[in-house]
Amino acid sequence: MKVIICGAGQVGFNIARYLAGENNDVTVIDQRPDLIASVNDTLDVQAMVGYASHPNVLEMAGAEDADMLIAVTHVDEVNMVACQVAHSLFNVPTKIARVRHQSYLQPIWSNLFSRDNMPIDVTISPEIEVARAVTRRLQIPGAIDVIPMAGDKVRLLGVRCTASTPVAHTPLRQLTVLFPDLNIAVVGIIRQDKPMVPTSEDRMLPGDDVYFVVDTEQVGRAMAAFGHDEDEAQRVLIFGGGNIGLFLAQQLEAEYPNVSVKMIELDRTRAEYVAKTLSRTVVLNGDVLDMEILAEAGVGHAETVVAVTNDDETNILSSLLAKRHGCERAITLINKTSYNTLVNTLGVDVVVNPRSITVSKILQFVRRGRIYGVHSLREGFGEMIEAVAMETSGLVGTPLREVKVPQGVILGAIVRDGKVITPRGSTVVQANDRVVLFAAAQAVKQVEKMFSVRLEYF
Repeated sequence: MKVIICGAGQVGFNIARYLAGENNDVTVIDQRPDLIASVNDTLDVQAMVGYASHPNVLEMAGAEDADMLIAVTHVDEVNMVACQVAHSLFNVPTKIARVRHQSYLQPIWSNLFSRDNMPIDVTISPEIEVARAVTRRLQIPGAIDVIPMAGDKVRLLGVRCTASTPVAHTPLRQLTVLFPDLNIAVVGIIRQDKPMVPTSEDRMLPGDDVYFVVDTEQVGRAMAAFGHDEDEAQRVLIFGGGNIGLFLAQQLEAEYPNVSVKMIELDRTRAEYVAKTLSRTVVLNGDVLDMEILAEAGVGHAETVVAVTNDDETNILSSLLAKRHGCERAITLINKTSYNTLVNTLGVDVVVNPRSITVSKILQFVRRGRIYGVHSLREGFGEMIEAVAMETSGLVGTPLREVKVPQGVILGAIVRDGKVITPRGSTVVQANDRVVLFAAAQAVKQVEKMFSVRLEYF
């Protein structure tokens, strides 16, 4: 597949890295020579300096025979015009744009991105996606990651094992013995920052981050098995009144009327705007690192603090301050992945990475075959994939113990007629089943072939 990526920032760079690693023909465009030099030094792709919306630049990038254009520059208008030019002059089949300014995304203007107006096939708003990701984590205290899949029939959950975790040191094969009625499958373990695809003999150890797929109706039981039976937060404190903080507060107001929400925003004008926009949220104007402001916001009585300011360091320090003064749990927005290993040891409970969330959303539209959902797991470890099994797939009609599943692939769940089936050796996948699986990075291409319409298998 030939893909043009407009923008060589963190999101554009990581998408290029994913696609180049799968032998796609990738060209990256950015107006900053330093970013293009970094791409050239690091990735096996074509990279060029230029304005992504200019027709001559897109022509030099090979737009005439490109399959997809992904526009993720820092300017919405450049992304939108690049998609328009790609459509009007080069007839590029699929166009994806990152659009951050909410005026473009209001429901009243929903026909703006139609084929007759501005032909963008997929618009992605990182701020909205991050707010949704935080809301999901608030729903399940103790989870470090929550991804609904297969129409939310199953969920991918991440939890951190501690010395008090009941299933710590238990071989994975014994989980079915201990919990015979629990539809759960462990698909990945992060141990000392190193990812591993587990076997049935592997054990979960204190300090591990464990990812598992579970029937949505059994989430409570699964979390209890890992030692988490906390109640949902009734008092939430949001640090930062930017777009993410505002969307999060709006979601909480709309969906959780019993939750008390307070917000602290440094900029007075923004604080006043947010206060007028929200109906129930109490908005305080002040510094999230000021203990007087934190005390006024009732930090010691809040179950969860969500730090989503525009500064990583402020988010980390304010989260730690909040926990030190009585807050039970901290969800922290961090853009720099180099901080991830540090914050876990300091006491931050959940890290939210906007880049990873945006990349996952884009990959969902890049994957080929009958693939309907993709979630990138831990910066290149692999992907959770939701796909529909075709009659021509080698996965169909044979007990799983006899199927040649690629190395690095673990089936997490099968959804058939609305019912969740946990894959066992005797399980037979049927045509049109929804299959949720984990694929290590090197196995993703083979998974695409498994779920393609073509007759060949691998």
